[in-house]
Amino acid sequence: MVNNGSLTYDHSKDGRWTELAGCTAEIRNQNHDTFLAVRYSRGRLTVMTDVEDKNEWKNCIDIAGVQLPTGYFFGASAGTGDLSDNHDIISMKLFQLMVEHPLEDDTVDWTKIEPSVSLLKSPKDNVDDPTGNFRSGPLTGWKVFLLLLCALLGIIVCAVVGAVVFQKRQERNKRFY
Repeated sequence: MVNNGSLTYDHSKDGRWTELAGCTAEIRNQNHDTFLAVRYSRGRLTVMTDVEDKNEWKNCIDIAGVQLPTGYFFGASAGTGDLSDNHDIISMKLFQLMVEHPLEDDTVDWTKIEPSVSLLKSPKDNVDDPTGNFRSGPLTGWKVFLLLLCALLGIIVCAVVGAVVFQKRQERNKRFY
């Protein structure tokens, strides 16, 4: 989640509409420490995990086009969004990397940059549509065709099942006469 301080975290949808990216890591019930590395350099945000205690980092998230100002805050939460789970954050180590920036970056005042991601969809695009993708747009020719085809197949299946049940009942009734 990249936030400029004006966005709120929606707990009911697990932060879905402000989600930048995510991955899964099995950190529960391990007999060793598990590690997470977050690196931001030259507009690229990278998250790596070491959950197998092999000192081998696996890429989790790698996103280009992230703009963060200097003097920003880094936050972490032990809340997972799942009511039945939690974990402990034992320590955090933060380092400032010294990297060479392109000359055009020297003209930018990094303290005044609005936190943003160039590839992030607008929050409205990420909101879950309760009606589903099928009904989110107008009924085009293909949607009408598929809808009619499904309705026709449903009617045919109901007719066949009805005919079979009717025949079985007629055969059963003949035995009593």
